[in-house]
Amino acid sequence: MDPMAEIKASFFVECSELLESLEEGLLQVQGGDTDPETVNAVFRAVHSIKGGAGAFGLDDLVHFAHRFETVLDEVRSDRLAIDADAVLLFLKSADSLSDLVAAARDETPVDEAKNAVVIAELETLMPGGGDADEATADADQDLDFVPMTLSLDLAAIDNQVDADIGEVTDEAAATTPVWTIRFTTEKGLNQSGNEPLFLMRALAELGPVMAICDTSDLPSLKVLDPSQTNLHWDLTLSADTSQTDIEEVFEFAQGLCTLAITKKTSDQSTPDTADLEALPVLPDLPALPDLPAPSVDDQAPAQPATENTAPEAPKPPAPTPTKAAPVAATVRVDLERIDRLVNLVGELVINQAMLSQSLSAQNLTSNTTISTGLDEFQQLTRDIQDSVMAIRAQPVKPLFQRMSRIVREAAHDTHKKVRLVLEGEATEIDKTVIERLADPLTHMIRNAVDHGLETPEKREQSGKEPEGTIHLRATHRSGRVVIEIQDNGAGINRERVLSIAQSKGLVPTDAVLSDAEIDNLLFMPGFSTATEISNLSGRGVGMDVVKRAIQSLGGRISIQSTPGHGSTFSISLPLTLAVLDGMVIEVSEQTMVVPLSSIVETLTLADAEIQTLDQGTQVVHIRGKFVPLLDLAVEFGYRAPNVIPDDAVVLFISAEDGEPYALVVDTIHEQRQVVIKGLAESYGYVPGVAAATILGDGKIALILDPVDLIARAGSPDTPTALSMAG
Repeated sequence: MDPMAEIKASFFVECSELLESLEEGLLQVQGGDTDPETVNAVFRAVHSIKGGAGAFGLDDLVHFAHRFETVLDEVRSDRLAIDADAVLLFLKSADSLSDLVAAARDETPVDEAKNAVVIAELETLMPGGGDADEATADADQDLDFVPMTLSLDLAAIDNQVDADIGEVTDEAAATTPVWTIRFTTEKGLNQSGNEPLFLMRALAELGPVMAICDTSDLPSLKVLDPSQTNLHWDLTLSADTSQTDIEEVFEFAQGLCTLAITKKTSDQSTPDTADLEALPVLPDLPALPDLPAPSVDDQAPAQPATENTAPEAPKPPAPTPTKAAPVAATVRVDLERIDRLVNLVGELVINQAMLSQSLSAQNLTSNTTISTGLDEFQQLTRDIQDSVMAIRAQPVKPLFQRMSRIVREAAHDTHKKVRLVLEGEATEIDKTVIERLADPLTHMIRNAVDHGLETPEKREQSGKEPEGTIHLRATHRSGRVVIEIQDNGAGINRERVLSIAQSKGLVPTDAVLSDAEIDNLLFMPGFSTATEISNLSGRGVGMDVVKRAIQSLGGRISIQSTPGHGSTFSISLPLTLAVLDGMVIEVSEQTMVVPLSSIVETLTLADAEIQTLDQGTQVVHIRGKFVPLLDLAVEFGYRAPNVIPDDAVVLFISAEDGEPYALVVDTIHEQRQVVIKGLAESYGYVPGVAAATILGDGKIALILDPVDLIARAGSPDTPTALSMAG
């Protein structure tokens, strides 16, 4: 692969991280954060994108980022006060910047008209409308490329640097903090496209700079290695800034240079070049009469202090050179390699189970060397599996932040005021789940804005705030990840939903449905409550697509709605699509697996504890409470109802609403870690079945979805559908 292509790919990966930081900072400002560092972080994100884009000649991206950062610079310099409308414009600008990055990465055309509109809106925030900045930018664009000869006169280069970036004056040093920077280049700096002169000019944007080049390590031309510069610079910056801002200048030179940054204290003076030349080299040289007298603070002692002399104040410790902007060591790995590692771990788990099964058949005692080694192998397999799953697990924060733009665009198209509140952004889930969840989550967020929330006028008539709120939250619950989209809108108009379903022939006109059944009509193919086709809805491709996408991930979706108060859509997903801990059970001589995370406890069933209600539903009396009883063999169509074996075992399952249910199984074999093998691609969605696995004896067992089984309990088509799965 071309080295420059690799560097460019790394730049776009870094752009994604910077855009996330930009979005996060702007949302904090929108939420009322007044910390100046937040604005500085937003500015640095745009500035870094601009700097990297310039290195690769991405002119459209550079041009837009330059206008954007100019306005942000006015904000961080307290020359421009921002309000809610300005923050919305900044968020819109961040969206345009993201589009430009994507266009540059994918080499697709740029929507210049849209960007021009955003730039014009940004310039209205500038004093004078941004005319001066526009004139400067146009002048820069008019400059033609002029060849420049290379000079090896290092003294002339040093003088040119000093002339370009200025010198620190005594007056500035007396009133402004002074920073000393030791800048040492390392091998590879030039190949990366970093020019020390440009870095110093960028540093000079923070304040006046004096630069002294140390060429003492520069070898002769005969042995000179062009890839190793062998140069050091001592830089003195006079500016009221922070060390973070200084390190930001050298951000793209990380790992290619060494920085030692020190802030001088107030009692330290800043000598100029003449002062440095005037200081005595040896202590016994006579002082020249025409030299200016050094200050008391700078004058070195003429002789060692005696016992009658006050001890010299300790000097501040010399700064320890550190790498520029140290960051945690990370390695970028292609997802395909991680997927292959996950597959290999899955095969390791299967082989470990087969080995355990084979040794168990030999009736070996537990204290043998082979049994002990097998236990250690099993623990090692689990540790490897946990480590690999941790690599794949990622927080949902990037996905949630992406929804902020979806909300803004949908609110703009529907002329509504919407605020998005994110909760549980640190919740981790399998990366594959995150990637495949983006599309259905986007559809649900748009649906919440378009159908869930009312217009500002209707909200005020109902006594609500004109601005609607959508909560997007993620939590861990019963070994799964639950994502909720909650709005404070009008709720589901069930009468209208039922009327539309009847008019489309989806349900009989004389059907009597419960609230939950009416809500589930929203997931039927072709159903839509929109009266007009728009960019957001009305085309008949709706929540049925979302439901199928969720089910393909081994998940499920449910609705809770209160008229006048809003709706909540809950998505329950497995933590991973690779491996899970399960309880191996037997139902009518069929081996199955129940996820261990959904089992609360197990209990041997007695006839005296079983009660039958008038409707034929059976319940079990446990600890003074009646719990609904669900016989898996009946649900799968393996035996007739109300015929439970005497030695049956009950698995207590906790549904997502917290209510307990009891699943009747014939036998519990063991607890085992199993590898998940999806069925959706080959068989589609199978009710009550999440996936399949390969056991240690080579047999295939279905992995059940207990909550889905409970939700479908009593449905007349359930036994047929499940028996087909068996």
